[in-house]
Amino acid sequence: MICVQTKEEKVRNDQVTTSHPTIITIPDKLWDEFKKILPREKLPKTVGRPIVPYRKVLDGIFYILRTGCQWKMLPKEYGSGSVCHRRFQQWNKLDVFKNAWIKLLKVYDEKIEINWTWQSIDSISIKSPLGGTRLQDIILRTEAN
Repeated sequence: MICVQTKEEKVRNDQVTTSHPTIITIPDKLWDEFKKILPREKLPKTVGRPIVPYRKVLDGIFYILRTGCQWKMLPKEYGSGSVCHRRFQQWNKLDVFKNAWIKLLKVYDEKIEINWTWQSIDSISIKSPLGGTRLQDIILRTEAN
């Protein structure tokens, strides 16, 4: 399987531009850094279900995050969707992705020298389409009874 795939897009006047690459599998250098953060893999020839290598699982998780497809629709080349989902949940609880993000930011900062003088976050809040009940109304009703 190809590691990186690029798309060519036609724009005005029949000019061809190449967009940013889409990562299909995690590159070797990134994997070498990422595997240091992961918990130990199950040893080969142990009792239980067959082992799905962490790298294959991570590729499956990135596929899900990139495409937005359902876990059960994950292509078989990444292993079982339920295995990938289970590992995703376990690694989330162990802060694997948070630690990876921090580590990769430090590496990037050393190379590019990010100047972290400020940060910004954006969000949106919308009214529930069906209205719903407000917490205050629920509290008032319980106190009245």
